[in-house]
Amino acid sequence: MEAISVFDIFKIGVGPSSSHTLGPWRAALRFVQACRDDGRLDRIEHVVIDLFGSLAKTGRGHGTDLAVMMGLTGLDPVTCDPDRLIELADAIRRSGRLELGGQRRIAFDPKEQIVFHRNQALPYHPNALRLTARTADGTIAQETYYSVGGGFLVRDGEAADATETISVAFPIDTAADVVGHCNRRKLSVADLVRENETAWRSHAATSAGLLQIWQVMQRCVYRGCHSHGVLPGGLDVFRRAPEMQDGLLSMASQADSANIGAWLTAIRNSATNFSHILRWISCFALAINEENAAFGRVVTAPTNGAAGVIPAVLMYYVCFCDGHTLGIEDFLLTAGSIGMLFKKGATISAAMGGCQAEIGVSSAMAAAGLCQVLGGSVAQVLMAAEIAMEHHLGMTCDPVGGLVQVPCIERNAMGATKALTACYLALESNPAHARVPLDAVIRSMWETAQDMNSKYKETSEGGLAVLIPVSHPEC
Repeated sequence: MEAISVFDIFKIGVGPSSSHTLGPWRAALRFVQACRDDGRLDRIEHVVIDLFGSLAKTGRGHGTDLAVMMGLTGLDPVTCDPDRLIELADAIRRSGRLELGGQRRIAFDPKEQIVFHRNQALPYHPNALRLTARTADGTIAQETYYSVGGGFLVRDGEAADATETISVAFPIDTAADVVGHCNRRKLSVADLVRENETAWRSHAATSAGLLQIWQVMQRCVYRGCHSHGVLPGGLDVFRRAPEMQDGLLSMASQADSANIGAWLTAIRNSATNFSHILRWISCFALAINEENAAFGRVVTAPTNGAAGVIPAVLMYYVCFCDGHTLGIEDFLLTAGSIGMLFKKGATISAAMGGCQAEIGVSSAMAAAGLCQVLGGSVAQVLMAAEIAMEHHLGMTCDPVGGLVQVPCIERNAMGATKALTACYLALESNPAHARVPLDAVIRSMWETAQDMNSKYKETSEGGLAVLIPVSHPEC
């Protein structure tokens, strides 16, 4: 299999969904760039986007229409201002015009030119979109893309765009590979991945990139803990993280926490018992995913819908375990390696595998990362990941109204607390006595995904999605 970088697993972008928002956004960007490269961008007069399968069924609630519009304009999901996205989309709807690639103004009516084919799916993957452009002389440019989870894209007829043909020092396709390399070279899981990353960049660049990922996560938690109100989409879901934070911090601490550094100190000083720490972990996870649901800046970990689990557990490490910079890097490198194993051996797409592929994988990643920085052996790190996923097997994806809000936000809090439990169970265990290896759980997760009914795979056609009444939510 092709090599995957840790920065393919952790991507900076915009909520609410890596597969339904970030993936289609990046597909539109790629399509526009392809039209620019072949010299036809300035001659395009008409563009149509066809959405199929899960992208059609839950695309409105996940902001897929907004995402493709932003991609068509050339806006970068990594650097754009998330606060302006809804305003920009509304401006396109009102004016009926769109700046294609930021340089060619064309007529564009989203209601007519973004087509949701709810009853039609393409064979390769449930998340499919086709972009078609027509020039003045009738020439047609067309591409089909599959958003396969975690922001990864596959263009029809080619391999996944995030998996370059590149050779790493220690090829990793299975957990057994990890154990073999680590044992032979006397390396930790984090150091193994760190060495592999040199195939793409220097150690210094990897460290800088990981700390940037952490800074984005941290800022997202901070913002989520200080943003009140109701989430967009029509479900009238109130943000809970700010009130939880206020209840955990004293009035004096709140007044002195105007910046992230002071805020972290206030959190450390506020936690006097296990109950406080547990509530903080839930608060961190809710904060991230409330931001994600509001089109905020998040990091796929490994997806947007599961973006809160790893930051919540990392915040636990930093605030309550005297975490340090190298530990943060080791945590993310280790967590990333687990994400790679699930990406290669199963799926990180809820449209393919249900929520076990998102919250389950993120919980396994977080458990492994925490176990690494708390001194776990290689076998204990992999055992932590196995325990976390074992107790997410079969979890369905049933977003109410097609929105990443109910039950998705709370599931991140549950995934974070399960990760902690899995980590400490592994640290207190002798892996030699374990009966379930990580590779077996990955295989079981994939088999479960294949057997799962499609109505429980991010289609909003089963479970809570059909039992909770919704009045036509819009992004």
